[in-house]
Amino acid sequence: MRVNGKKVGENVMLSSGDEVAFYMTPAEERVRAYTILYEDENVLVLDKESGVSSEAVFRALEEEGECYFIHRLDRNTEGLMIFAKNAKAAEELLSAFRERRVTKRYLALVFGKMQKRHAVLEAFLEKDEKSAFVRINTAGRGEKIVTEYEVLEERGETTLLIVTLHTGRTHQIRAHLAFLGHPVVGDEKYGDHAKNKALHAARQRLIAKELTLQGGATLAYLDGKTFISPKIL
Repeated sequence: MRVNGKKVGENVMLSSGDEVAFYMTPAEERVRAYTILYEDENVLVLDKESGVSSEAVFRALEEEGECYFIHRLDRNTEGLMIFAKNAKAAEELLSAFRERRVTKRYLALVFGKMQKRHAVLEAFLEKDEKSAFVRINTAGRGEKIVTEYEVLEERGETTLLIVTLHTGRTHQIRAHLAFLGHPVVGDEKYGDHAKNKALHAARQRLIAKELTLQGGATLAYLDGKTFISPKIL
């Protein structure tokens, strides 16, 4: 990636008027960015691939017609995203996310064995905007977070979890699990580089697996509907 003609790293602060250029190999250009799983006159639900930014997906959808950006996934997190196709649906979806009427569950492969098979954990998250990094603490600094997990399967030195977000903060799952001593496999920001290298894990093993709506008004017909990604770890 280059900004104003100069090569830069993954995280860089942009200013109004900056020119950003991405360069891809022919193989990368052939990689599918997403798969549409559900679509009607109001919403579109898709399965994003790892390595694709949410913003790039949105720009591609905009080229096909009216579209509204509702929420995002990290570039290297794959799985479900929902977009609105009109202003009324966008207003309802944004309200649903803000009022926590959307339940999101993730599959996460982490290092180590969990002390408990199931837990609902509270902590606090502080953002460092300059470094695009967050820090977890139990001393009350920052925003409160609530993360629930359940062990699905133990796989030697790793464990497969289903994680439910009760709050949706930046990098919450990755940072909170790392704080507990169980970083997500393949996570180079909060994880264990040496262990990732040993497993040849270049991207984080994290999937936005399920999304359940408690819809109202325009989206009442989707109340209680759960969308499920076919992806597995």
